[in-house]
Amino acid sequence: MDSDERPRQQVTGVVIITLPPSDNPSYGKTITAFTLTNDHVLPQSLPLPDRNLPTTSPPPPPQNPQLGFSFSGLFSDNPRKLLGFLGISLFALLLCTSSFSNTFVELRNSNDNDEKPQSFIFPLHHKLGAADTELKLGRFVEVDKKNSMVSIASGPTRTQKINKLVAANVALIDPSATTILPVRGNVYPDGLYFTYMLVGNPQRPYFLDIDTGSELTWIQCDAPCSSCAKGANPLYKPARGNIITPKDSMCMEVQKNQKPQNCETCQQCDYEIEYADHSSSLGVLARDKLHLVSANGSVTKLDVVFGCAYDQQGILLNTLSKTDGILGLSRAKVSLPSQLASKGIINNVVGHCLAKDVASGGYMFLGDDFVPNWGMSWVPMLGSPSTEFYHTQLVKINYGSSSLSLGGKDGNIGRVVFDSGSSYTYFTKQAYSELVSSISEISELEFIQDASDQTLPICWRAPFPIRSILDVKKWFKTLTLQFGSKWWIISKKFHIPPEGYLIISNKGNVCMGILDGSNVHDGSTLILGDISLRGQLVVYDNEKQRIGWTQSDCGKPTRFKTLPFFEA
Repeated sequence: MDSDERPRQQVTGVVIITLPPSDNPSYGKTITAFTLTNDHVLPQSLPLPDRNLPTTSPPPPPQNPQLGFSFSGLFSDNPRKLLGFLGISLFALLLCTSSFSNTFVELRNSNDNDEKPQSFIFPLHHKLGAADTELKLGRFVEVDKKNSMVSIASGPTRTQKINKLVAANVALIDPSATTILPVRGNVYPDGLYFTYMLVGNPQRPYFLDIDTGSELTWIQCDAPCSSCAKGANPLYKPARGNIITPKDSMCMEVQKNQKPQNCETCQQCDYEIEYADHSSSLGVLARDKLHLVSANGSVTKLDVVFGCAYDQQGILLNTLSKTDGILGLSRAKVSLPSQLASKGIINNVVGHCLAKDVASGGYMFLGDDFVPNWGMSWVPMLGSPSTEFYHTQLVKINYGSSSLSLGGKDGNIGRVVFDSGSSYTYFTKQAYSELVSSISEISELEFIQDASDQTLPICWRAPFPIRSILDVKKWFKTLTLQFGSKWWIISKKFHIPPEGYLIISNKGNVCMGILDGSNVHDGSTLILGDISLRGQLVVYDNEKQRIGWTQSDCGKPTRFKTLPFFEA
């Protein structure tokens, strides 16, 4: 048959498949179909197939047995091989399913649920010039109203000149700017970490210590202020309408452990907090607008309850020279994350990441958008003895390969509190004594304890000049806190390398940042402070009642949308 006489191919339809953009695969594929009749033609932009090309059939399968592969040929002579192959395949399928099913569900939900609560990111800064050691773990105590009550009166807001550091940071929190901010910080000599919040109308910035061991957020307040440090910003000035009355539910929560007092004429809710370092804060509860910039740049304004603090005592006054108060992040109902969660603004999750680098600070977030779906070590929170602190159970401590006694009521089980409000880490008396004894072996290397250095209780002078921890860390060992099980393989481990418990003092000595906690809290609990939390992303998941951690450089928070091996 002539080529001109061959039947022509008739195009009856076209299907166009559009792939999703590479930077957002969640859009999915789109499929468009065109059905053609004699009265319709294809769009000009679509190339028509050449009708003169001969029809071709697919190439035949390879005839060379050396190049082909057949499962039937492979297993036909040996059914045992077939059964073995199927068994191995089934096991591999089950393993993959159990490993990644939860992750895929979380990833799918993160894309499908557009109404989920959002997250907020806070930069963290070190306290400039604050060399005092802080140990928070605050608790409410009963207020002596006869000696301490101050009547709050409304009036014009007092103004102060904001220093250059404050002005620079105010520029950074413009909602139109990026929400992931560069920060800096260290444990020594500057001390603690803080972030800022915008409160009031008009909004004003306040620098607050982040404290996972404190229930109440409070700001130094011109009420008038009977004992306030000169902080970074003007004192908060409440209006009469901002003051909470004793009948408010938040006041009842704060005063739930106090003796009931009938006061028909009381117009304000007084509180007093005592901290483990014997500092205290006295004030009244207030409610005002909090301005939060979310991770996507949107601004949320909502009413929150906080302390209007007009009387501070103890070393707290010294550390308030560069900040304005404390940001309470504990599990209590009056804490900031609990208040936001009760309003449906966030899921009740708190995370912080303190950088090891002395030139950096880190970041903190409220909400669960930046919680990794993999790589975290999770342990359950304890509901007692305190439901406010972030407690968990400890089964073992090792210094290198040497085991340290827990020294609690039960010698085989201990408790740990994660406390970002403490500068240093505290061990029980027995664990501390054994640790000091184990480290004393460096005296054989001519490290001499220098009693004249009062930076920390134990400091050593090295036989050579020390520029950083890197110069001496090889003579110290890693501390390992073991959780969940005494079986090493299946337990969860929190590693504290030498740089997680050592500092270099201004005298050039190496000092141990783990202290004797005999008289701290209940004396039988280990307290992990900032020095040991650096280089770790630590997450307090109050929704699932668990604490997690993973190593991080704490450069900036990252949303985890894909599995690691799908990343570009």
